[in-house]
Amino acid sequence: MNLFISCLLFALLMTWYYVRRQLDPLNSIPVVGPSWPIISYLGAFKFARHARAMLQEGYSKYKGSAFRIAMLDRWIVIVCGAEMNEELRKFPDDQMSFINAAEELVQTKYTIAEDVIAHPIHINVIRGPLTRNLVSILPAVIDEIDAACRELIPTEGDEWVTIPAVPLMTGVVCRASNRVFVGLPMCRNRELLDIAINFTQDVAKGRRLLSFIPVMLKPFVGPMLPWSRRALRKFSAIMKPVVEDRMRQLEIHGKEWAGKPSDLVTWLAEEAHRVGKSVDLVVQALLASNFVANHTSTISVTHALYHLAAAAEHIQPLRDEIETAIAAEGWTKEAIGKMWKLDSFMRESQRLNGISGISVIRLALKDVTLSDGTVIPAGTLCGATAEGTHHDEENYKQPHTFNPFRFSEKRSDEGEGIKHQYVNTSPEYISFGHGKHACPGRFFAASELKAVIAYLVVNYDVMFPGGGGRPTNQWFASSVIPDPTAKIMFRRRRRNDQ
Repeated sequence: MNLFISCLLFALLMTWYYVRRQLDPLNSIPVVGPSWPIISYLGAFKFARHARAMLQEGYSKYKGSAFRIAMLDRWIVIVCGAEMNEELRKFPDDQMSFINAAEELVQTKYTIAEDVIAHPIHINVIRGPLTRNLVSILPAVIDEIDAACRELIPTEGDEWVTIPAVPLMTGVVCRASNRVFVGLPMCRNRELLDIAINFTQDVAKGRRLLSFIPVMLKPFVGPMLPWSRRALRKFSAIMKPVVEDRMRQLEIHGKEWAGKPSDLVTWLAEEAHRVGKSVDLVVQALLASNFVANHTSTISVTHALYHLAAAAEHIQPLRDEIETAIAAEGWTKEAIGKMWKLDSFMRESQRLNGISGISVIRLALKDVTLSDGTVIPAGTLCGATAEGTHHDEENYKQPHTFNPFRFSEKRSDEGEGIKHQYVNTSPEYISFGHGKHACPGRFFAASELKAVIAYLVVNYDVMFPGGGGRPTNQWFASSVIPDPTAKIMFRRRRRNDQ
């Protein structure tokens, strides 16, 4: 009898589960990888190692629709094709939320800092005063690029020096960014730079650990993660006195005073003062800004440097354009704006490589229905296939070929001058996301990264050891990383007038 009851209960449980599964709209979305409970974890581990192939498989099979892939702690629904990218970005924020998606994907309140996620003052500052002041701050960025390269690329005479590329670009980007974020001399403070650089790994460790934790347990485990809290504590010890002084000046003088620095510290202090928030929030916002700027910009500029070192034939056309612009405008925002070939070079590098295989991330706050009839239930994480979009022959001719001047040639056509700029997004180009939630810092990042490559092109010869080709990118789940072991050879360029 006991056996009969046990079998009956098991049968009822399986029936309940089957009916519930059949009624869940998520289960009607096709899957790439295993889909059944427990077994789907195998798909999640496969995605961690073979995300590129799985995303491409889904794009090829379901273009114009959507598929889903198992992550360790959730399913993610991926839309395929330019039209679906546009559809995803058009959903209003109360249906599809970018902010909530970023929080779910990175678990930012545990891996970065909770207050700055609840009150993201840095987003308003990046969209506002940082972007508005690009003309005035770019000369300082270029000055810091010069200082950093002279220190980190120790060339002598005509000799070549071989340097690991990723640490080099990390150092240059972090110093150049912090010249604007915290100003001189703090942007050269070794301890501050180490904290900012290592913070990317701190966030990654926390995010990776939380991906193994069930959703209901994350509020208990998340606050115990030590890495980001330790980094914030060290960062605060350095920056809190600086922020307190800026806040004090604001209290005394208002928004204008003699010698007021034009940097992110000041602008964040003004924003915090405006909304009645504390010094601690400004410090958190500074560290969060460093995380976003240093991580993504280092990846993007290293991708571009690898293309530069692998194809010497592209260097001279870039040099001619850059030197012509500098001769007319100096090292200014106006000069950078005239470098159409360089702009195209950067956009093409990002199209072909990127920083992630998934873009335009959103979290469904309500049940939503796509145009093809796919129902995405509330609470589902969604995104678009970046590499699938960028390698689609319907969007680009010879999409797998690096054509550095692809976009500068298009900009020469009437009415196309703005559309194909590095910073512009479209359903066919989603490296920065797309729509109103596209990366707000892309205008600063694009100017900074173009300045880095322009400086290197003008001042150095570069190549891979032995004249080798561009190393293959590495994928860690959906993250795209330029080969972290690759080295670049630099030689100080000798000009004809030397």
